[in-house]
Amino acid sequence: MRIQPAFTEEQLREQRHFVTGVDGLRALAVIGVIVYHLLPSVMRGGYLGVPLFLLISGYFVTDQLLHRWNTLGNMDVGNFYARRLRRLYPTLLTMMVATSAYITVFARPLLHNLRMIFLTNVFGVYNWWEIVNGQSYFDRFAAQSPFTHMWTLGVEIQFYLLWPIILWLLLRLCRKQSTVQWIVLILAVLSAVEMALLYDPANVNRVYYGTDTRAFSLLLGSWLAFAWPRRRLRANLDRAGALTLDVIGLGALALTIVAFFMMSGVAASTYRGGMFLMSLVGMLLLAAIVHPGAQLNDWLTNPFFAWLGRRSYGIYVYQFPVMVFYEQKVQIGNHPYLNAVIEILIILLISDLSYRFIERPLAHFNWSNLGNTLGGWMTDMSGHWKEWATAIPCAILVILAGIGLVGPEKGPQANAVQKRIVRAHKQTKAHNKAVAEGKVPAVNTASSSMKKKYDLSASQIHQASQLQVTAVGDSVMADASSSIQELIPHSYVDAKVGRQGSEAPDVINRLKSEHHLQKIVVVNLGTNGPMTPQTVQQILDAIGPHHQIYWVNAHVPTKDWQGAVNKQIERVAAKRKDVYLVNWFALSKKHPEWFAADGVHMNEKGNAQFTRLIVTTILQHN
Repeated sequence: MRIQPAFTEEQLREQRHFVTGVDGLRALAVIGVIVYHLLPSVMRGGYLGVPLFLLISGYFVTDQLLHRWNTLGNMDVGNFYARRLRRLYPTLLTMMVATSAYITVFARPLLHNLRMIFLTNVFGVYNWWEIVNGQSYFDRFAAQSPFTHMWTLGVEIQFYLLWPIILWLLLRLCRKQSTVQWIVLILAVLSAVEMALLYDPANVNRVYYGTDTRAFSLLLGSWLAFAWPRRRLRANLDRAGALTLDVIGLGALALTIVAFFMMSGVAASTYRGGMFLMSLVGMLLLAAIVHPGAQLNDWLTNPFFAWLGRRSYGIYVYQFPVMVFYEQKVQIGNHPYLNAVIEILIILLISDLSYRFIERPLAHFNWSNLGNTLGGWMTDMSGHWKEWATAIPCAILVILAGIGLVGPEKGPQANAVQKRIVRAHKQTKAHNKAVAEGKVPAVNTASSSMKKKYDLSASQIHQASQLQVTAVGDSVMADASSSIQELIPHSYVDAKVGRQGSEAPDVINRLKSEHHLQKIVVVNLGTNGPMTPQTVQQILDAIGPHHQIYWVNAHVPTKDWQGAVNKQIERVAAKRKDVYLVNWFALSKKHPEWFAADGVHMNEKGNAQFTRLIVTTILQHN
């Protein structure tokens, strides 16, 4: 029995050119992306919503271009560009201007590179700029740019600009469209192969942001347009055919949802075929939705999905500015779910207002008549007071954004923590060399300053001076490395700003090959993002047996993954006899005076307490 769609016959007639279930697919994609950005420990594969958006674009753009080519013998590329321009740029420019204005007034440290970020977004090449200049998409702790997510739009704009020309050339050069179809499929496979070959776990930006390495999703959608042209699909399928399509579609839908929860964005397998495989699954899902003989389109058609799908572009565009600016003001770590709901409501409100008053009106606005429209306002200002009431605040935003964009470009100013980390890095490098050469200076265990600084007895300081330790961590440990090596002089510290848990196995294997991995291993990871159970297991496997592992839990009150990371560490420590919890979170949460302004990195007193806790925990078990 067919489930009746949630629209009236009149509405369906008005939308006869539109596949309503695609709004459901867009809704699914945007839900995945938003939940991933807000709660990455809950939906660690939600970034896979982006390939779904790219598949949809590839399919419908190619389907429209092919239909016009086959019926009229041309593609009317100029009109295609104009429609894409009206669709994308009003929302894009609104977000860019409003965000730039906010940065100019309230978040001035983000003025660094703002001009280039603005221009590369406007010209649709921001993803390539991000490859060279941006932070990792998965480094969720460092001062995040409110524009990081816009790499996707760069890929889309480049596709809209280049694909009609490429498709036109292929159709002109090849006698058969079946040949072009094969070429498109081969290009998709080559794009996936390139992603696998260029993948570098130390720097995933190149393959994650690159148009060439992400093109397979767009090209698979384009290939589907050749193999599954929407206007040639028969609605009157027999029962077996319709059932087959529905089963394939539901299976693809189920696999997509499972991947949203399971496929980590920092796993090597994701880039060595995993993302391509999920794009193939998404292609099957899209194929089942657009076929009029299947029921999946009806099942994904409902008022909620329609509302969300139509606003999905705005939701995607406005999400990061809302998240970044909200999380600058609110410490979300202790109440991640409540704050996630608040952020979602703000994003939806802004996106709805944008859809109603910017996206829809300007998509159909006659720009050639702009002069007459403004002239009418000027002639009868009182009769157009609503328009002026909107125009004046917009003008103020433009002026504020302009001030930020044309002002002098200043490099980022290093704060006290960053300066201390730079100094500590130089000292740690020299100390590591001394440890490797066996030239560590003796520690004065009777020093009153040492006893006072670390609140330890002379006996404890002496015991610490005899420990052989390897420490692996992120910026928190990098900040505390001088204190660690002062109190534990035979410690070899490998810490790096922005380090993800997924990077640690390679680091540990290198340390092991260089004979720097001691029996006692201190791990401090989890500041920059959540870790999967697989990643934690890989870290433990890399360290191997016959080691004591002391894992320092996270104090990241500004991030939602704090609780998830700490529970994960607690579970591992409870399960394994060779893993011990260094409960920095419990000790430090009542001492805000130990921390710098970001609430995560410590000041000098905090570094001393951090080091003291590590030492006392080790001594407790030795």
